[in-house]
Amino acid sequence: MLRITELKLPIDHPEEVLRPAIVERLGIADDELLGFTLFKRSYDARKKSAELCFIYTIDLSVRDEAALLAKFSDDRHINVAPDTGYKPVGQAPAVLANRPLVVGFGPCGIFAGLVLAQMGFRPIILERGKEVRQRTKDTWGLWRKSVLNPESNVQFGEGGAGTFSDGKLYSQIKDPKHLGRKVLHEFVKAGAPEEILYVNKPHIGTFRLTGVVENMRQQIEVLGGEIRFEQRVTDVLIEDGQLRGVELASGEQIRSEHVVLALGHSARDTFRMLHSRDVYMEAKPFSVGFRIEHPQSLIDRARLGKFAGHPKLGAADYKLVHHAKNGRSVYSFCMCPGGTVVAATSEPNRVVTNGMSQYSRNERNANAGIVVGITPEVDYPGGPLAGVELQERLESHAFVLGGSTYAAPGQLVGDFIAGKATTALGSVEPSYKPGVHLVDLATALPSFAIEAIREALPAFDKQIKGFAMHDAVLTGIETRTSSPLRITRGEDLQSLNVKGLFPAGEGAGYAGGILSAGVDGIRVAEALARNMLGIEA
Repeated sequence: MLRITELKLPIDHPEEVLRPAIVERLGIADDELLGFTLFKRSYDARKKSAELCFIYTIDLSVRDEAALLAKFSDDRHINVAPDTGYKPVGQAPAVLANRPLVVGFGPCGIFAGLVLAQMGFRPIILERGKEVRQRTKDTWGLWRKSVLNPESNVQFGEGGAGTFSDGKLYSQIKDPKHLGRKVLHEFVKAGAPEEILYVNKPHIGTFRLTGVVENMRQQIEVLGGEIRFEQRVTDVLIEDGQLRGVELASGEQIRSEHVVLALGHSARDTFRMLHSRDVYMEAKPFSVGFRIEHPQSLIDRARLGKFAGHPKLGAADYKLVHHAKNGRSVYSFCMCPGGTVVAATSEPNRVVTNGMSQYSRNERNANAGIVVGITPEVDYPGGPLAGVELQERLESHAFVLGGSTYAAPGQLVGDFIAGKATTALGSVEPSYKPGVHLVDLATALPSFAIEAIREALPAFDKQIKGFAMHDAVLTGIETRTSSPLRITRGEDLQSLNVKGLFPAGEGAGYAGGILSAGVDGIRVAEALARNMLGIEA
């Protein structure tokens, strides 16, 4: 199998011209090209050139591979394609003395459970929330009626926090074993659109993710796995540094010496329990900020120029960074083209925002987190749980600022930069439900964060004309950008001081987003399997 990179064609090209373009690039007869698949399709909109092109990476087979490699030995864009196929590390014995447990059924737990099931380990998966259909109803209960279910919401339940997001499936993690391809292939197998295998920034969207997650659950069950919903783990059973099992809120104990701890970043009660049991953890950096909303048409024009609105390009996104004079970095986070800002709290009397898009990305507004990086050494010293405590204080204050009704505090960008309270909305209508209460956001975050964001917004306007438009809306607050702690693990991917405990995913501080969480779930499942089978890494 060979791979061509940087093959460029106009964005309006017919599908049937791709094969002739490959043949022409290789300088071969058509019958010498035995077949091809798209590995990646992207475009570069940074240069406002007259024409915008799709840039393809294509895997292909030909009659005489050796001759072509010799012909193009000096061409860095034609090489042997890497083997991206997934190979399991082993197979479970017919009789298992202990079935492994997986705690949490978000992206990390789903892929840990799926890979363990595929290897024959018949995992038991414990999820504190509800199955995805009922969870969706509970989540809408907060958005439409201001009624929060602390165990079934944006954060907790089948599919994890990623279910109510843009469904983004790209990451900047190092992936030498191509585990990200395994994640994408499993999503397609479960019903995701096949294009996620090759588009540059693939996404699924919330409504489609619901069905995909259900299908993956069913596959785990067919392979002998078991998923138990509304099963909150309240204790870990440890003897002489070895994990022996877990205890549930019901009082039931489940024995196992191999547990994947695939918590989300909002499992604060579980963090506290683990800390009380002396499971090693440490504070880590995270970010805080606001959600910003603009008309999607403004972002499309700024990013795509005359190609704005082109059906093959869809809604445009952006990625921005600014290094403020006070030493803080401000950046855009979890940008959701054509999406909505959603209520993402999992705890009573607290307000948290996040962004969400459907597959179509056709809502009126674009939104993104505009956040400031903070560190434990400088901003929240005091131990592993200090970041959690800071989040809680900020979210409780945001609840009060919003009027103590789960409405979010909001402010127009122009007023925020000028330092005055907003009293009326302009041309941009905020999408956050249950609603937005207009205030002065100056007290919503630490003063250094407010100062840095005020400086960053006009700077971002130089990159995206209109970004600092007066009527754009800031909605507070964004605090759960990532876990504020890390449940530290060693090279064997087990807890540093509790053997048999495999911390994984976002909550443990080892992922950020659906794809990286899925990849980490696979890595940890493989480490657990090797440990159970006595195989060296």
